[in-house]
Amino acid sequence: MVEYRKIKWGIIGLGNIAHQFAKDLALVTDAELTAVGSRTITKAQKFAKQYTVEKSYGSYEQVIADPDIDIIYIATPHDSHASLTIKCLEQGKHVLCEKPIALNYNQAIQMVETSRANNKFFMEAFWTRFNPSVQEVVLKIKNREIGEVKYINADFAFNVGTPQGRMIDIKTGGGSLLDMGVYPLFLAYVILGSPDKVLALANFYESGADKQTSMILQYENSQAILHSSFVSPSDMAATISGTEGRIRLNSVWHETQSYSVIKNNHVVDYQFPTKGKGFTYEIEECHLCIRNKRIESKIWSHQNSLDLIKIVDEVRKQTGLEFPSEKQLN
Repeated sequence: MVEYRKIKWGIIGLGNIAHQFAKDLALVTDAELTAVGSRTITKAQKFAKQYTVEKSYGSYEQVIADPDIDIIYIATPHDSHASLTIKCLEQGKHVLCEKPIALNYNQAIQMVETSRANNKFFMEAFWTRFNPSVQEVVLKIKNREIGEVKYINADFAFNVGTPQGRMIDIKTGGGSLLDMGVYPLFLAYVILGSPDKVLALANFYESGADKQTSMILQYENSQAILHSSFVSPSDMAATISGTEGRIRLNSVWHETQSYSVIKNNHVVDYQFPTKGKGFTYEIEECHLCIRNKRIESKIWSHQNSLDLIKIVDEVRKQTGLEFPSEKQLN
């Protein structure tokens, strides 16, 4: 067995998802969380103490400049994904950036081009793509287990009560579409590819952020009906229907522990408990790519991220969702 030196991680942006990520990072044997950074040193020090991290910084730039760091996980609000990713890559750091990859396609292409120019690994943190159940389902569909896929139904919806902060802050890319709508869009894309046509409508908060968005993706021989919402809950399951049966990704589908195949009224259940919450699999993919000197994943590639954000752009065009901060990097 080959023993590798541990890959040293830095995290910038220390909100809820960073805590979940740090817990899963500890489950990956060849990973080490070396430094964390926040806009306030107090928050960084508290986070570092909780997860026994050696270094804590009161700015993102200090993490990016740290010579000990191999790869940086960017868990900041959406509007800063592009600028921070580009800074990291230009400083010689590999990058795993939270979804959505950026606010729009133009920003995303700049990120990809910077990865290529600096020969550094870069991936959008679409952890659902690496979920064991999702991996199995994609393979089953490829092998025509349920025939030809004709319909996908997926949503990501819950009632947040009185939303506040970044969730509805239009300046940082707030709203249900970029927070949650990207997941149903991802599922349709990974199964059916880019659609021929998009139809979308949304309801909005006074801030300009979308509170709920419904989408129909039209393909030559199939359709997907998708939804995201901050104002009402759903059972958070997803169904992929084909000519010979259907597959149900069980709740909560984007981080599922199981799926079911239904054919001729016969149900077969498959259990795939995740290691930790499930971020472990994308972390392991980052390590595999870095050790093999790849700048992108074969499972969730640069092109996949570009295709997906292009679909998001079209949904935004249909609904009229605009972010004022886009002008800063476009």
